[in-house]
Amino acid sequence: MIELPASYKEYLADKSQHFVDTVRPVLMQSAAEKLHGVRVVNNPTGHQAHLDDTLPFGVVLEDID
Repeated sequence: MIELPASYKEYLADKSQHFVDTVRPVLMQSAAEKLHGVRVVNNPTGHQAHLDDTLPFGVVLEDID
C-alpha cells in the first residue's frame, strides 16, 4: 500500500471531503513515483491537481488559474 508523506497528510488535514476526493489520486500518484510534487489549481469550476516536475516530491503548491 502506498503511504502519503507527512507533508501531504498535513496538507489534506483541514480540507473538505470533496476537496480530498479531488486531489488525493494525484497525491497518491506522486507518492508512488516519488519524483515530483503536486500543483493544485483553483479555477472557476473548482480545483484540479496535477504532478509538477518543477516541484520536488513532497511539496504541494496551490495556484490560481
